[in-house]
Amino acid sequence: MDFKETLNLPKTRFPMRANLPQNEPAQVERWEREKIYFKVLEAHQGNERYLLHDGPPYANGNIHIGHALNKILKDIIVKSKSMMGFHAPYVPGWDCHGLPIELQVEKNIGRAKKNALAKSEVRRLCKEYAEKYISIQRDEFRRLGVLGDWQNPYRTLDPAYEAAEIRELGKFIAAGLLYRQKKPVYWCASCVTALAEAEVEYEEITSPSIYVKFTVKDSSLIPHPSSFVIWTTTPWTLPANQAIAVHPDFMYRHVKTPAGGLILNEELIEGVMRAAGFEAGQFEITPGAWRGAELEGIGCRHPWLDRDVPVIVGEFVTRDQGTGCVHIAPGHGQEDYEVGQRYGLEVLAPVDAEGRFTAEAGDLAGTSVFKADGEIIQKLAETGALLKEEKLTHSYPHCWRCKKPVIFRATEQWFVSMEKNELRRHALEAIDRVSWIPPWGRERIRGMLESRPDWCISRQRSWGVPIPVVYCNGCRRALLSKEICDHVASLFEREGSDAWFDRAANELLPAGLQCPGCGGKDFSKEEDILDVWFDSGVSHAAVVEVDPRLGGVADLYLEGSDQHRGWFHTALLTSVATRARAPYQNVLTHGFTLDGKGRKMSKSLGNVIAPQEIMKKHGAEILRLWVAAEDYREDVRISDEILNRLVEAYRKLRNTARFLISNLYDFDPDKDGVPVADRPELDRWILHRTQALVGRCREAYEQFEFHVVYHALNNFCSVDLSALYLDIVKDRLYCEGANSRERRAAQATLYQILDCLVHLMAPVLSFTAEEIWEHMPKRKGAAGSIFLSAIPLPEASWKDEALAERWERILKVRGEILKGLEAARSKGLIGHSLDAKVVLYPDSYESDGALRELLRSCKENWADIVIASQVELQQGKLSEELGDAGQALQKKLFGVPGPIADNGWSYTSEFLQGAIAVYKADGAKCERCWKYSEEVTPDSNPPMLCGRCSRVLKGATV
Repeated sequence: MDFKETLNLPKTRFPMRANLPQNEPAQVERWEREKIYFKVLEAHQGNERYLLHDGPPYANGNIHIGHALNKILKDIIVKSKSMMGFHAPYVPGWDCHGLPIELQVEKNIGRAKKNALAKSEVRRLCKEYAEKYISIQRDEFRRLGVLGDWQNPYRTLDPAYEAAEIRELGKFIAAGLLYRQKKPVYWCASCVTALAEAEVEYEEITSPSIYVKFTVKDSSLIPHPSSFVIWTTTPWTLPANQAIAVHPDFMYRHVKTPAGGLILNEELIEGVMRAAGFEAGQFEITPGAWRGAELEGIGCRHPWLDRDVPVIVGEFVTRDQGTGCVHIAPGHGQEDYEVGQRYGLEVLAPVDAEGRFTAEAGDLAGTSVFKADGEIIQKLAETGALLKEEKLTHSYPHCWRCKKPVIFRATEQWFVSMEKNELRRHALEAIDRVSWIPPWGRERIRGMLESRPDWCISRQRSWGVPIPVVYCNGCRRALLSKEICDHVASLFEREGSDAWFDRAANELLPAGLQCPGCGGKDFSKEEDILDVWFDSGVSHAAVVEVDPRLGGVADLYLEGSDQHRGWFHTALLTSVATRARAPYQNVLTHGFTLDGKGRKMSKSLGNVIAPQEIMKKHGAEILRLWVAAEDYREDVRISDEILNRLVEAYRKLRNTARFLISNLYDFDPDKDGVPVADRPELDRWILHRTQALVGRCREAYEQFEFHVVYHALNNFCSVDLSALYLDIVKDRLYCEGANSRERRAAQATLYQILDCLVHLMAPVLSFTAEEIWEHMPKRKGAAGSIFLSAIPLPEASWKDEALAERWERILKVRGEILKGLEAARSKGLIGHSLDAKVVLYPDSYESDGALRELLRSCKENWADIVIASQVELQQGKLSEELGDAGQALQKKLFGVPGPIADNGWSYTSEFLQGAIAVYKADGAKCERCWKYSEEVTPDSNPPMLCGRCSRVLKGATV
């Protein structure tokens, strides 16, 4: 008889190979076809709402690995919240305006052709480009398994959004927060526009470091002739110089040198002299010193231009480097501008939009500021004003779009005041009412807000939302008001913001509008557009508050750590300015993606890993597992090696689920259950462990600690299940009667474990969880999708701390016995552990009565627990009555491990305070269950079966 056919061996159609790249797209289509996202929302309608507001990715190019990290994190959160009972809508969005798209269009058609086109035509091309990549990115995000209302996203180019944005701007105007002024701003000469703080990044450059003399014109205080010495690393700003600043409290001295009399801070004299090449004895510090405040008002001459330069005082002057005398160009620096305003200095910036000097710079006109340093240094040398030139490597601002150096350039711009209505103070207070995850995010955004200048919100480009301001052609007065904004917003709602460029100025304004200055009715339009950070920053007003799918205040904003100076920042300002509160209750930050060596990914290094390639090779599920496995709050590494490790971890999780499913092929959870209280200790122990897992994972989801979920699931499947419970329970599953209480108890336990596992993994391994859900037995009326069911709460009736403590000791004993079995196997005494008989001597454990009792209380179960054919507990301690042979055996057993007979081996266990004896099992091998038993004989009925298997087969026959 083929006894294999009588076993309850696993059966399942759940495949061992996932074939994720092939199967995932079909699952995505099924979710779309069956409208699973909308069914989930409907199922939780009326429940407490949880709103994660999607920070809009930029509609430019295919998604990269950072996009995948961001969107998968959001999806895990939304799914976990939904599966824990929240009404959790997810409306994706796109940021559509801005410089990168306009530059790409310019690249596609050529700058000359683009400049020849009407703005409306340029905008049409930009819109088409944005819509193309919205469609591409939408499909790529869906392919990641992200559920949401993909057919109805919010887009910053939509007329309703643009109208809402203009209404928000009107509120700023009504509050008096908006003003226009000529001030220095970050300016990209390559992109030909002003930049926001968030659009600037810093890179190392090497530039000239020069010491320059400004000759004192006349002074009764300073010896004649003398010069103030300044130090600068931006020689190109010298044509705009208007003053020299000294610190009012620093002490300054006059120094006689081969280059003439020099005035500088006394603490920096030695360093400047060394830099200038003057050795001791070549210079002399003359008697007397002046506080900086005493030098205020002294007149100097510009090194080569016909311009008087006064000495002024400024608290920002430092003694860290330089001379303690600072060259002031109000048109090229924020601090310079601020001190210049106090002294009434001209805000001169003789540089055009493309970074070339204008006629105000004299014979430098037409020269690029990035090529002018050498020419300026030559002028200084010719006039005798150059004291020293060196090279210095230092950090310098660059445009984050084109990666080229930027300049500070004073131009007429629109600004939001950070001080009006105490916007800065209120924003800082709002920060403290937000939960920042990780906590350091609070200090980061606080530091940026404390030091940031007024917000420049105007840009000199075409692709964006226009600033609805008009200028009187009679007196050039700017007209801006909430009423104009509201009127223009109504027009944008119907026609989109293209109306501003397509219509004449008078067609855009309320009827009868007159200039309040001169009464004029003829106007010209503002050409600047709004900063795209204002676009996305007002999404709380344009989307969250008004979209019927959402409504209210966002529970969570989640983006990369760079958004403390970007979206988190501008969203905070736009909300505090108009609503006196933050737009979010929680802010969660993730790090950047790096390669396996911790380097930033770049095409030049060749270390870019595209999510599309990962999905093609491994499937999106491995990407999702990567996101969960890493502590995303820090920078996250990814490489082929890391992905291959995750593939192995995924296989372990999948194979565990497959084993569970395959042993439930004939189990009906509505009919075949066994009460938990009636199940063996082993089953109750694993359910205790399962409820602890549920509690740990639920808490981890609530705390956004998805790496804890990953490690908890991985450890539970690898250790608690595969290495312990499933290994032990196989005999009961395979060999007991199909309908026996013993087997049904095990199956009921497997079902409950699987039901917990599939729900706990679903937010992360969405494709696999849905596949498991399709194949596993379910109770009557179960949901058609895993996402329409709930992550369970920890089952209180499964919790048994006393049992857990008992089994902790049982498993320690098991571990020691397995070491003994392995020692016997390594010496060739046994092959499989079922070939063994284990003998324990409880009476030897004199100092641990609890251990002796534990061994005896499990007497009937030890064989199953260690998967051996027999485990015997011997009475006594092999004492004197056993004679000389017994004494020798005693020494062997409780001394050095080694052979104790032809068919035995001992293993000394420190935990058990003695020896474990392993022998070849007694009796013969059962041909059905492979356990050895003295009941197994050729004469048994049926032959060569143990008593248990014989009873099972007879029961089956009956």
